[in-house]
Amino acid sequence: MGPEVAGFLQLFALIGALALAYLPLGTYMAKVYSSKKHLRVEKWIYRAIGANPDAEMTWPAYLRGVLAFSAVSVLFLYLLQRLQGVLPGSMHFAAVNPAQSFNTAVSFVTNTNWQSYYGEQTMGHVVQTAGLAVQNFVSAAVGIAVAVALVRGFARSRTGELGNFWSDLVRGTLRILLPGAAVAAVVLVACGAIQNFSGIHEVGQFMGGSQQWNGGAVASQEAIKELGTNGGGYFNANSAHPFENPTPFTNLFEIFLLLVIPFSLTRTFGVMVGNVKQGYAILATMVTIWLGFTALMMWTEFAHHGPALQAAGGAMEGKETRFGVGASSIFAVSTTLTSTGAVDSFHSSFTGLGGGITMLSMMLGEIAPGGTGSGLYGILIMAVIAVFIAGLMVGRTPEYLGKKIGGREMKLAACYILITPALVLVFTAASMALPTPPHSMLNPGAHGFSEVLYAFTSASNNNGSAFAGLNANTDWFNTMTGLAMLLGRFLPMIFVLALAGSLAEQTPVPVTAGTLRTEKPLFTGLLVGAILIITGLTYFPALALGPLAEGLAS
Repeated sequence: MGPEVAGFLQLFALIGALALAYLPLGTYMAKVYSSKKHLRVEKWIYRAIGANPDAEMTWPAYLRGVLAFSAVSVLFLYLLQRLQGVLPGSMHFAAVNPAQSFNTAVSFVTNTNWQSYYGEQTMGHVVQTAGLAVQNFVSAAVGIAVAVALVRGFARSRTGELGNFWSDLVRGTLRILLPGAAVAAVVLVACGAIQNFSGIHEVGQFMGGSQQWNGGAVASQEAIKELGTNGGGYFNANSAHPFENPTPFTNLFEIFLLLVIPFSLTRTFGVMVGNVKQGYAILATMVTIWLGFTALMMWTEFAHHGPALQAAGGAMEGKETRFGVGASSIFAVSTTLTSTGAVDSFHSSFTGLGGGITMLSMMLGEIAPGGTGSGLYGILIMAVIAVFIAGLMVGRTPEYLGKKIGGREMKLAACYILITPALVLVFTAASMALPTPPHSMLNPGAHGFSEVLYAFTSASNNNGSAFAGLNANTDWFNTMTGLAMLLGRFLPMIFVLALAGSLAEQTPVPVTAGTLRTEKPLFTGLLVGAILIITGLTYFPALALGPLAEGLAS
């Protein structure tokens, strides 16, 4: 069996597994966020934090809950790192320096999981488990909660209430992410991932010295890292490390984990708005882009030149021989189209055009299928833009799911799609213009520019993957990427929740002969075109200076 055939067979198996999980998981999540009942353990949590889970919130109150919880989480994780040197279970690691503590705290709270440190050389068991792993759960739950609030905005009418943030947060964590991660961790342990709290081991003698390996609760963190589209690895090599991702099966299983909730949330959306066909239209948009980018990535990585690459069966530099070109291509596209950021290969070692695809995947806004929650609310914003464009074409006031898209709604949607590109381009330009930041680039020319562009694209879009080759552990990059992650996470949420509140206050308009049928393939095509055109027009000049220039020169 050739590597191309193996790659496509893995892709078909992945599609089959996602299809099997789509209906039950999507329907279950809709029931979770629609239920009026509270589990006993949930009641204990509400009593402990002083929250009333049955009190409905307007969008400003919901936003205050999101921001307050996230601010406390950043402070807690920052202090945990700064105090690591005196904590038990620290494996004798020193306290993390202030700039890196700030960057890491922001990174994990914003669901970015950008890492400018070597995990096995910096973080002990307490920080890894009580700090980073906990944020992997709750940051993902926050994203789903905001998405559900927007869905309620479409589903409700003549009210400004969007549900209760604390109830959505707790339910998402306890009823969806925790049981899913527990099952996934058992599978990973059974397939060879490690799960322990042992210390540092010296392994063998190599060229007069010994090699050291850490133990750790790796499988449990790996499970929620993928299921919650987080991406932060226990080890610096991330999902290329055999302790995190030991076999081709676990590699495919991890891709399944990072895609299953974002895809299934489209079913949740359809059920909650009372029209599952609307969910299928959004799903079709996501799948079209995901499959298109995956096929394009495989083509660029298999379309190799020269006898060395032909003998290897593809562009194998920076890729694990356990996985090969096909599986590495699927992983790279899936992790950058979501907000996961996990990697099983070095994206910097992909072909010039292949590296460009990973960047373009993030530049889409990570909406195909995007992160846990962020993917759904991101593509719904793009759907609002698409119906507005359609309305301009036929001279009719645009409507989506019975809600008129007026001036206020369009302003909020426009602010949403503009904020992230502004962060990416401004921070990249500043890093290239100032004298010191370019010293962090390992490579000159187009590839070096791609390293910086990728870093801020990853941070601003809350992805977290790295292009490699860039020394990001400097005060400049720790601070600037930290700011990019904060602004890239919470500014869009403000516009999403404001839009949800505006939609919930409206009175539904009846469907007429002139209403755009947004559940039809025509709308799916319009939505795909709008996403690609808006992204291309925004980022083409920057891509032309980096990956396109490198790809055309090779």
